[in-house]
Amino acid sequence: MSSWPKVYLPPIEGAVFKPLKLSDSNNGVVELDNNAQFSIYVCGITPYDATHLGHAATYLAFDLINRYKLLSGAQLNFIENVTDIDDPLLERAKRDNQSWQDLANTQTDLFRSDMSALRVLPPAALVKVTDSFDLIESFISRLDKAGHLYKLDNDYYFSVANFLAQIPMPIEQAIDIFAERGGDPKRAGKGHPLDPVIWIGNVDGDPGWPSSFGFGRPGWHVECTAIACNYLDKSGSNPIIDLQGGGSDLIFPHHFMSAQIVKAAYGRDFAKHFVHAAMIGLDGEKMSKSKGNLVFVSKLLSDQVDPMVIRWALLSGHYQQDRQWSSDLLVTAQDQVDQVRSALARSEVAKTDRLIADLIGDIANNLDTPTALNRLLIWAKQSESDPVVNQSGQISRAIDALLGLAL
Repeated sequence: MSSWPKVYLPPIEGAVFKPLKLSDSNNGVVELDNNAQFSIYVCGITPYDATHLGHAATYLAFDLINRYKLLSGAQLNFIENVTDIDDPLLERAKRDNQSWQDLANTQTDLFRSDMSALRVLPPAALVKVTDSFDLIESFISRLDKAGHLYKLDNDYYFSVANFLAQIPMPIEQAIDIFAERGGDPKRAGKGHPLDPVIWIGNVDGDPGWPSSFGFGRPGWHVECTAIACNYLDKSGSNPIIDLQGGGSDLIFPHHFMSAQIVKAAYGRDFAKHFVHAAMIGLDGEKMSKSKGNLVFVSKLLSDQVDPMVIRWALLSGHYQQDRQWSSDLLVTAQDQVDQVRSALARSEVAKTDRLIADLIGDIANNLDTPTALNRLLIWAKQSESDPVVNQSGQISRAIDALLGLAL
C-alpha cells in the first residue's frame, strides 16, 4: 500500500552531524552507529479510530530519528505496518454496524492525511496485514518446522518458556500485563501463561483466510515480525534490523514477544535498539480510547489549527517523558510559532551559525526538542533586538530539515 506523499528535506550545508544518542529501553543511553544503511521498523496503527495525539507524538519522535539519519548521510530503510485486522477493529465495526474493511480503510486514509499534514517522512512501504498473509504464513511455517508451535483446539501458540531469560519484569507482573494487552494467560491447555497466539482459528463468523494452519487469521505479535523480516532482512545480519520503535505501551508484551519469535525463527536477534515514545494525557488524565478523552489530529485540523502549531506543541515536551495535552499548551504553541515566524520574516536576523550547530547537538542528544525550541525562541527575541545578518532562509531550512517545522 502506498504511504503518503514524500516530504522535502532541505540540506544543511556545512553542518557537522554528531552520532545520534538515544535512550534504548533495554540498554540505557546508546550511540547509534554511523552506518551507511540504517533500518527502522515502527509499529503502525490499528485503524479502528482516527489518529490521536498519542499516535502523533510517537510518529513525530521516529520522524526526528529518520530526519537526522538522512541528514547525516545514511541510506534509510524505514517500514511501518497497519494492523488492519485485529480484535479491537472487529469489535468497533460490530458496535457501529459497519463493515470492518470500510472502517479500516477510512481510518487508514485519515491517518495518512494526518501524517502528511504534520510533515512526517513517509515510510518506504506502509504495509497492511491483510496484504501480507502469504509472507506471514511462511514465517509461521518457519516457526512450526523449528518446533516452536503447538496446537490448542484450532489455534496455534508459540512456546515461549525457553525465551524468557530477558523478560523485563517478574513473571507474575508480566502475566497481569499480558492479560491487559490482548493475551490469554488463563486459557486452559496452554503450555505457559505467557505463550502468545500465532494463528487464530476462525470463530463466530469473524473474517478469516485459508492457510496451512486452517481457516483463520494471524496473531498480533507474529504480524509485525513477519513483515519486518520480509522487508528489512536483506543481508542476514545479526541483529536483523537497527531499530524497533513504537509507543511505550508496546514494550511488553508486543516488542518483547516479537523479539523472542524472531529469535526462535531465525536464531538471530531482531533489533539492535528498542526505542519507545512516552504517553500523552489530557488535562491530568491518561488519554485512552476506554476513557473517551482522545484528542484527534483530524479534529484539530478541521478546527483550522495550524499543523505546524500541533507539531510544535508536541515537540515542546520530551518524547520519552509522559506529558499532558491541554488547550493552554496549544495557545502557548501558537504564540511561540508566531514569534519564530515573525523573526523569519525579517530581512536581517540574529546570527544563525552557532544556533544551527546547537540545534543539531540538541537532536543528537536523545532528541532534546524542548531545548531546541527554547533556543529558537531566544534567537527570535535576539533577532528583534540585534539583527545583524541576512540569514533567515538558512535557519528556516535548518529547522524544517531537523525538526520538520515548515514556518
